[in-house]
Amino acid sequence: MGDVLAGIHATWEFDTDSVLIRFERGIRTPRLFQSLRERRIPYAALSSVTLTPGKRGTVVLHAVPRPGADPLLEAAAGQIKESCDPYRLVLPAGSETLADYYATELRALLGDEASLPAERFLVSAPEAPMHFKAYDGRAGFDGRLVSFRWFWTGASSAKWKAGDQSFPVAELGGIEWRSPEAFEGYLRLLPRGAAAESGEDCPGQDPAQGAVLPVRRVQPDQDPAAVVFGLGYGPVHESLPFAAAVLETVRRTQSVPVVTAAVPVGGARRDPADIAERIRHLGDLHQAGLVTDAEYSAKKAELLAEL
Repeated sequence: MGDVLAGIHATWEFDTDSVLIRFERGIRTPRLFQSLRERRIPYAALSSVTLTPGKRGTVVLHAVPRPGADPLLEAAAGQIKESCDPYRLVLPAGSETLADYYATELRALLGDEASLPAERFLVSAPEAPMHFKAYDGRAGFDGRLVSFRWFWTGASSAKWKAGDQSFPVAELGGIEWRSPEAFEGYLRLLPRGAAAESGEDCPGQDPAQGAVLPVRRVQPDQDPAAVVFGLGYGPVHESLPFAAAVLETVRRTQSVPVVTAAVPVGGARRDPADIAERIRHLGDLHQAGLVTDAEYSAKKAELLAEL
C-alpha cells in the first residue's frame, strides 16, 4: 500500500508485505511501547483486522496476530493490558473513514492460513543483549546465555546458597512469565522437555517439542531458575521484552543438542559494573534503614574483595 496512518502513540507504515509500527516516545505513551520502539509485522502473521469505537471520541484499528506468530504475545500469555496492546492503533473519531479503508485493505491481504496457528514465530523478538533488575537479582541475556546474579538483600537463602546462575539457551525448553502487575510476578526458565507437575502447558512452552517430563514445581522465590518481581523491580516494559527475546532464541535453537544442566557461575570473577550496581543497591537499603552500619560495611567489603 505504501501509505502511513498516524494514530495516538503510534504510526503504521504499510509496505507490500508488512506493516511497520513505530511507537512514539512521549510522556503519555505506555512504557512498553517506548521500550519496543518499532516492530515490523508481516501480513502473514495476522489472523484478522477489526475497527471498533474507542473511548472518548476515538476509534481503534486492531490487527489480531495468529496464535504462535509473535514471541512477545506468546511470552505474555494474555497478560498484556488492552491499553498496552502493540497491535491496537487508537485514532481520533474523525479518522474513522480512513481507518476503515486500511482495515479493508489489510483484510484483503490475509492469506488462507490466517485462521491457523503459526508453525513458527513470524514477528521478530527484541534483540539481545538485554538485562533488567528483578527484586531478588539481576537478569541478563546476551543471545546465548541467560544469567541470574542474586542480590544479597533480596534473594532467598535457597538462591543465595545455589549461587549465581547461567543457563545456555540450548538447554531451555521455554519460559514462564507472570506480570509484575499481578500477584507474585516472576520470570521462570523451563528446562527442555519439562512442564508443570499438573501436566498443564506453561506459557512459552512448546508442546510439540518431544515428550513432556513432569518436574517438581518450586515457589519462584526458592527456584534458582526464576527471578521474582515486586516493589518496582522487573516492570513489564523491561521483563516482558526480555522474556520474549529468550523464548524466540530458545525456539530457534531447539535443534541444538542438550549438553549440561544449569551452570553455576558463583565462583567466577565478577564484572566490576555488576559489583558497583550491587553496592549501590546495598547503599539504598542502608539509607532506608533496612541494613545496619555493621552489615553495610561487612557486605561492602565482601563485594569489593570479589573484584
